[in-house]
Amino acid sequence: MSRLLAAFLTCAVAAVLATGAAFGIVAALDAVPEQQNVPLVTFPDPPAHGPSSTPGPGAG
Repeated sequence: MSRLLAAFLTCAVAAVLATGAAFGIVAALDAVPEQQNVPLVTFPDPPAHGPSSTPGPGAG
């Protein structure tokens, strides 16, 4: 009977430790500030009224 009790207590302690570790990891991840989402490359906005009728420097 003592081996069964020892096995049960070992499982209970392991479950408690795993739960504590999971909560600790989540708390550590929540404590880290989020990184800003800044793009490395930006492109100019297209004109609002559509393409222009004048050809560009590469046309023709």
